[in-house]
Amino acid sequence: MAFHIVDGIIGTQGIATTDTTQNHELGKIVRAHDPSYGDGEFIYLLGVASTAVGSFVSYNPDDFSTTLLAANAIGPVAVAMSANVASQYGWYQISGKAVGKCLTQFADNAQVWITATAGSVDDASVAGDLVNNAKGASTTVADSGVADFEIARPWVDNISSAT
Repeated sequence: MAFHIVDGIIGTQGIATTDTTQNHELGKIVRAHDPSYGDGEFIYLLGVASTAVGSFVSYNPDDFSTTLLAANAIGPVAVAMSANVASQYGWYQISGKAVGKCLTQFADNAQVWITATAGSVDDASVAGDLVNNAKGASTTVADSGVADFEIARPWVDNISSAT
């Protein structure tokens, strides 16, 4: 993926770049385009330990810190565009077609569920751990560890249940 920011801002940090210097206001949202994946929205956030490209995170709108997505999480969700670890800054995708970490094989058009593996999702339902406004957008190659997802400002509430 080669997303390029299309909003008219100068001196932007690349979408797939992690930096130890804060280059933008935390919480800043930009639009970017990729020739294969189309348009998407991205939010600038503070990283957390063990974040890898494609990690699903929940983030806190008060201070824009991130936590690898884990069972019983509550709040907005995003997908890491870089290995943006603790004390670093980077972009996270919040809408459009994204590539994210998943367990085993993920079914096309399947609902997205939190797993016991922090930062990864699965298509197996877990009561209370549905990632709302997200679905699988491809069938993964068995055990590749990533899949395509369609996301529209996803969120978790620890209430949504299997349908």
